[in-house]
Amino acid sequence: MTPVEIGAMSVVAIVAMVYFGVYIPIALGLVSFVSIWIISGKSILAFNFLKIAVSDGVTEYPFATIPLFTVMGLLVSRAGLGTDIYAVMNRAFRAVSGGIGMATVGANAVFAAVTGSSIASASVFTRIAVPEMQRLNYNKRFAVGVVAGSSVLGMIIPPSAMLIIYSFVSEQSVGEMFLAGIVPGLLLTAAYIAWIFVAGRIRPDYIGANIDRSAGEPLSVLQILDKTVPTAALIFIVLGGIYSGWLTPVEAGAAGALAALIIAVLRRRITRRGLWETAIETGHITASILFLITMASLYSRMLGYAGLPNELNAVLQTYQLGFVEVMIIYVILMLFLGTLLDTASIILIVVPLFITLVESMGMSLVWFGIVTVIGAEIGLLTPPLGISCFVIKSSLNDPSISLKDVFFGAFPFAVIMLLVLILIISFPVLSIGIL
Repeated sequence: MTPVEIGAMSVVAIVAMVYFGVYIPIALGLVSFVSIWIISGKSILAFNFLKIAVSDGVTEYPFATIPLFTVMGLLVSRAGLGTDIYAVMNRAFRAVSGGIGMATVGANAVFAAVTGSSIASASVFTRIAVPEMQRLNYNKRFAVGVVAGSSVLGMIIPPSAMLIIYSFVSEQSVGEMFLAGIVPGLLLTAAYIAWIFVAGRIRPDYIGANIDRSAGEPLSVLQILDKTVPTAALIFIVLGGIYSGWLTPVEAGAAGALAALIIAVLRRRITRRGLWETAIETGHITASILFLITMASLYSRMLGYAGLPNELNAVLQTYQLGFVEVMIIYVILMLFLGTLLDTASIILIVVPLFITLVESMGMSLVWFGIVTVIGAEIGLLTPPLGISCFVIKSSLNDPSISLKDVFFGAFPFAVIMLLVLILIISFPVLSIGIL
């Protein structure tokens, strides 16, 4: 077999292994190592590739953003900032048709700006938003659907773990990726809120019948400030520091982690034991991501050694496919893989294949990263995998809401994501890191 054929077979093998439950880094590393060995006929070369991948992954300075933003997100969750923001949004939108859904989207968007995790958002808002909407007679499918749909904002609005992983795979600046995620994240947030508003007017039964829209107990000015100032301060420190140029992403992560710790301590939401558990959990997450990035680096080098990206580029040029055709193929591939694999797997497997082609077309790799993350995130809302939907179902203590209800509720939001993705592909200026 030729190196290209071996490379192609390795991609299929990795997808199959991940689908059947093999740990992603193990699948990437094992198949890549064996493929390099087969192509070269020398085990020493495979070991040398592995050595380079490991040393590069460990010594990369930007990698420090991962443990810093991870510990910040964990501390923010412990400090209860998600609950506070939701409480304020709830009172602001409650009297509007579908207002609690809008409040959930808005709170999720703010929460995403200080955590960067879709799974954390899905877990937090399932517990606080779904019971509240059910109490006010909202449709149960709408209730779980709006939480599922808005939870994906955590992977798009910076700081985002997926944007960080993409920046390592594509060798792009973490700061530029964060900057590029702002407009798409706000667009998606606005599109969700607009859909809820329109649906509430056109199809009230979709939102729910006999909804209680009473204003509820008002919040005083001091209560509002107490619930919003800490989150606003964190966003200002982290994102303001990066976008103003005062802080690098690593420095912003450190400053944000320290600020989150101070907030949690001042609110008496964390104990010494809780701090130790947070540190341990941060270590587990950081180690797993480092292993993931290291094996992804080996996989990317294997593809380059096999010549598969260049061969893919040559094949597409042979058929004289233009930008539109290539992007249609790419989005369809992303949507298909999204029904089988998680976001990180898709980024690590697909990006190294297409990155050479995108560069040859003169397109921005920063824009390509936003397209990739949004395309992959749609998979969080679609069966059979739909990780966010499974997290929501597992977080609910309500047997009357089935996994089918969650998927049906999330479907309109997956469609909206696809429409926003098409808009960003059509107008790359929306996501090239320039405001």
